[in-house]
Amino acid sequence: MKNKIKEFLYFVTTALVITFLGFAPMAQKTAWALDWGDLGSKMLEAGVIDKEKFEDLYNQRGGLSEMDKKLLYGTHNKNLIISEKNSGMMLNMLWAFGLANENPILENGPMMDPKYGGAGNFASTGGWNLAKGSAMNHFSMHKFVTLTPEQQALVEKVAKNVYRPCCQNSTYFPDCNHGMAMLGLLELMASQGAKEEEMNKVAEEVNGYWFPPIKTSNCGA
Repeated sequence: MKNKIKEFLYFVTTALVITFLGFAPMAQKTAWALDWGDLGSKMLEAGVIDKEKFEDLYNQRGGLSEMDKKLLYGTHNKNLIISEKNSGMMLNMLWAFGLANENPILENGPMMDPKYGGAGNFASTGGWNLAKGSAMNHFSMHKFVTLTPEQQALVEKVAKNVYRPCCQNSTYFPDCNHGMAMLGLLELMASQGAKEEEMNKVAEEVNGYWFPPIKTSNCGA
């Protein structure tokens, strides 16, 4: 409902600006608000995120901010908008979520092609070393969010058309951290009622945070 209100207010404001000033304002950033809830604490409890390993990593980067701690340990994270400021933390949180949440894309998608020698050989799986035990012990193993058939079909449709600029692989083939995180984001949005256009817009904006307009040759964080 809040997202619809924001859209309506922006429409009214735009109309007034055009009427009185004769020009349209710059395009508004998509402000889709996620209900993150207690996903951080659930992933800690399940062992998808190891508290000590995660904190050690961020201590090397200056420590977790208060907002980071809320996302990781809190239970009432509503109206979360991914921004340039929190995009790094959300990359890791969504990476963990995308890897661990049960989904047919992981179980039946291109990552399972025998030519790759197993899903554990990708950067998105083998590179997640912040879990308790092996990342593959959590691969599509947890029902944090369950999608309806219609929501799953929407996720698959959008995932096949959202590409990473570093390698041009689609989110349907989440072989690196950014791809797995984007899959997690699309699952969350679909489960919370997002439409295809909204998912595409948010995916484009978030990719802009994760891949700044600089020359890059790999998908490293």
